[in-house]
Amino acid sequence: MILKKNSFFAGCTAILLSTGIAMSTADACTRFVYLGAADQVITARSMDWKLDVGTNLWVFPRGMKRSGEAGPNSAKWVSKYGSVIASGYDISTTDGMNEAGLVANVLWLVESSYPDYDGKTPGLSLAAWAQYVLDNFASVQEAVDTLAKEPFTIVTDKVPGEERLATLHLSLSDASGDSAIIEYIDGKQVIHHSRDYQVMTNSPIFDEQLALDAYWKQIGGTVMLPGTNRAADRFARASFYVNAIPKAENPVEAIASTFSVIRNVSVPFGITTPDQPNISSTRWRTMADHKRKLYFFESALTPNVFWVDLTKLDLSEETGKVRKLDLGPNQTNIYAGMANDQFREAEPFKFLGI
Repeated sequence: MILKKNSFFAGCTAILLSTGIAMSTADACTRFVYLGAADQVITARSMDWKLDVGTNLWVFPRGMKRSGEAGPNSAKWVSKYGSVIASGYDISTTDGMNEAGLVANVLWLVESSYPDYDGKTPGLSLAAWAQYVLDNFASVQEAVDTLAKEPFTIVTDKVPGEERLATLHLSLSDASGDSAIIEYIDGKQVIHHSRDYQVMTNSPIFDEQLALDAYWKQIGGTVMLPGTNRAADRFARASFYVNAIPKAENPVEAIASTFSVIRNVSVPFGITTPDQPNISSTRWRTMADHKRKLYFFESALTPNVFWVDLTKLDLSEETGKVRKLDLGPNQTNIYAGMANDQFREAEPFKFLGI
């Protein structure tokens, strides 16, 4: 199912508020797309989690043979595009950008419900979902056209060290500023596709996030914005600020403004919410400059922002190597400036599967 932007969501606002859905959100992470002057496009996201996510940065060249890690009938493909990604527990791709400027981010969505997998059709581990897109597509439209045909069944498994299943939704953005949000609700894939879909957080499902956005636009961000660390409130702040910051032609200023917004919607390190245990501290932030192919990383526990320049990586099938940047426990290893030469050749991790 593909949903385009329409006026229905504004009418949902009163229903959402009266039923209390806007007050029930409890998860973390924020993603938004900045659309600036001179066709600048920058995607930023925060990673909020209660424990160390075991994140490292990886460089993957073209020509890698991949498996969906879903049993004998796993989806198979060979990567068409090289990418730089942030891993989760070194068993999944949580975030990244490919050499064509396509960005993929996965965020928690407790309402996710995936189809039952019978093992007879191509299966794809949820851990490889973002990487599948980065490996295969150059644009959001290209990805949506393929995903709408449902070429695989998503298969999930337990979060490492926990008893609950991983439940995620996927956001895509590209160098043109196009965006898409892909969710699985009641076992069915739902694709929201529009350049206007700049912001995504966690719960509620994206339909309801759009209704909340319509409500806060009526109030206006200069009058009042919600200030808590709940997902719905972070969505409202990000939606306002991403379009309120100056549309600077200077890319350095655009990056600074974008970083200021993702920091504004981050959860202070060490904060806990006793009655909402899924709200967690921001552990790291990434920012992808689609036009200049720069991928920035900032840990909450280190003093520096650093970046990877994809235009200066060897991503070729012939001579490109898998490389890893070890970020250390809680991402406390310190890097500064362009970190391309700090990556070291490594064996690729295996995606968590069944």
